[in-house]
Amino acid sequence: MYGFPCWKGPKFIQHLWQVIDNSGALLVECVNVLKNKVTNGWGSVGDEIVCVVKRARAVSAAQQASASAVKVRRGDVRRAVVVRTAKAVRRPDGRLVKFDDNAVVLLNNKREMLGTRIGGVVSADLRMKGWAKIASLAPKVMSHISPARCPY
Repeated sequence: MYGFPCWKGPKFIQHLWQVIDNSGALLVECVNVLKNKVTNGWGSVGDEIVCVVKRARAVSAAQQASASAVKVRRGDVRRAVVVRTAKAVRRPDGRLVKFDDNAVVLLNNKREMLGTRIGGVVSADLRMKGWAKIASLAPKVMSHISPARCPY
């Protein structure tokens, strides 16, 4: 672990994450990592997390009348899948992938997306981990950066 600092993703628990779909949430806080419990809170792109909505879009009076228009509210506990991490992740062929921020897409209990659109770049690792629908809806899928640009 100490010789290869680019292999692991960020420690997810208690970190704030941007939501890049149109579900209504803007910022969430991770409270649990579902797929990677063995590594004690560490994870990477494609892992499922449980999160609490910290900031959501304002809801107008007209939208409050119809309960179906509001998908998430502040304080809701939801599942999400990680689509971007700021920590560099090394692929088996030596390439590195890292982004400027950490981002997620919210899911329902059936592991389906809450939103219908994605508003940002996602990692190509999603396809390999079974999230091809998220990768296909994204406007751009980032595959890699040069190994020479790794800051480690």
